[in-house]
Amino acid sequence: MKKFYITIFTLVVLIGFPAIAKAIPTIPPVPVPTVNAGDTAWMLVATALVMLMTIPGLALFYGGLVRRKNILNVLMQCFMIMAVISIEWVVCGYSLAFGSSTGILAPYIGGFHWFFLNGIHISDLSPYFISHSQPSGKIVNGVPVMVGTIPHIVFILFQMMFAVITPALMIGAFAERIKFKGFLIFSLLWALFIYNPVAHWVWSADGWLAKLGALDFAGGTVVHINAGIAALVMAVMLGKRHDYKGHAFPPHNIPFVAIGAALLWFGWFGFNAGSGLAADGLAASAFLVTQIASAAAALTWAVMDWIIGKKPTLVGVATGAVAGLVAITPAAGFVGLPGALIIGVVVSLVCFVMVAYVKPKMGYDDTLDAFGVH
Repeated sequence: MKKFYITIFTLVVLIGFPAIAKAIPTIPPVPVPTVNAGDTAWMLVATALVMLMTIPGLALFYGGLVRRKNILNVLMQCFMIMAVISIEWVVCGYSLAFGSSTGILAPYIGGFHWFFLNGIHISDLSPYFISHSQPSGKIVNGVPVMVGTIPHIVFILFQMMFAVITPALMIGAFAERIKFKGFLIFSLLWALFIYNPVAHWVWSADGWLAKLGALDFAGGTVVHINAGIAALVMAVMLGKRHDYKGHAFPPHNIPFVAIGAALLWFGWFGFNAGSGLAADGLAASAFLVTQIASAAAALTWAVMDWIIGKKPTLVGVATGAVAGLVAITPAAGFVGLPGALIIGVVVSLVCFVMVAYVKPKMGYDDTLDAFGVH
């Protein structure tokens, strides 16, 4: 009889267990964030494209515009900027630009916790993202912490190339009249005390301009306005070249200018389309508007050359293309085709006036029109 009751009890448990188990609410597993191979591959390519903008793109563009005796100096400056700022970026630049700090300094400069990339591992995903994100598995104040789909190191590398090209752009304002050692010291100090804080203001979540709602998709403020204003200040502080009479010297190698501008145009697709931090429709849209704005600006400059100088020039078309690329940079992720066309035409007209009329009128010696274009 005892065995009979035990058997009945066992049958009841076995029959009822699935129902009991079904009634107990299940806790969904915490998703493990993973690297998106497509996004990562695209961002590595974009990083290489932006590097191509500085060397050899900008080096050849500026090298062809200066007089023959100064080309090696300009090339050397571009190469050394790549070396010096790359080291500065991993030592402290990235931490100051994108790290977080506390107290009164938080909106203005990052902290020290990422110096020498301390605490950043190859398995970490980027804390910065635009359109592609995923839960990190961490919860802070009841809110899931989101991360991007590319490794943190890839984001650091991509931003490194922005930090490199920004001081390199300023070379155009004071080419042919600055000592090499002074240039290196200035570039390093400028990156530390100007570029890094401005990048933090605009692109860090803690930055005061970011909190005001500033939109800068790929560096219109951080890179181009920043470099352009600094270039003008340096040009004025250094004074004019001793043989400068108010008119630009003819470029010594126009094919170099054309090749450099073409490489800049090509690399700019990584600069703008890569700033979406993913291989998606936003990247494709940024790619498209970058092309159209640059094309519209180049065509507009050619027409202005035709009207004013009776014939278009290759240097003018190249300069117009670069002006269009500069102007679309902050807006590449926010405007469509009509906006890109308008931006390209308007900026070309404005930059043409700055280069052809404002600079001679004001009397400053902006050697290669870094301020006028950027």
